[in-house]
Amino acid sequence: MDFDPKRDYPLGTERPDLVLTPGGLPLADVTMDSLRAGRIDAAEIRATPTTLLRQAEVARAAGREPLAASLERAAELAAVPDDLLLAVYSALRPRRATAAQLDEWAAQLESHGADQTAGFVREAADVYAERGLLADA
Repeated sequence: MDFDPKRDYPLGTERPDLVLTPGGLPLADVTMDSLRAGRIDAAEIRATPTTLLRQAEVARAAGREPLAASLERAAELAAVPDDLLLAVYSALRPRRATAAQLDEWAAQLESHGADQTAGFVREAADVYAERGLLADA
C-alpha cells in the first residue's frame, strides 16, 4: 500500500509499518520493556530521515508549509553525528569561529547530506561578518 499523507496520519497508529528505528526495528518493538531488558538501546529511539520526510509530506498536505520545511531540515540533520552538530552549534556562537572555520563546518555538514543547514551556516558567516561577530583570525 502506498503512503498517502492525508489518509495515513498519524503514522504511528495508521501506518506503523512505515515507522522504523534507525536500526530497522518496527515501531511495535520500541517499548520501555525492550529498553529495560537491553533488547534495544537509546540510539533506536530516534526519528529516522525517512519518517521525518513522511511527516513533512503530512504537514504539506495539510497546508502547513513552514512545518514541512522544518521537518525536512530535521530529516537531513537526523543523519549528522551528534558530535558534529554540537561542534557546529558551538561554532555559531558569536566570536567563536572565523568565516573560514564556519565554511569548513558547512562543508562537513554537506558531507553528511545536510545541504540546507550548511547553507544556513554560510549565511550566518556572512551576517556575522557584517555585524563584527566573527572570531579574529
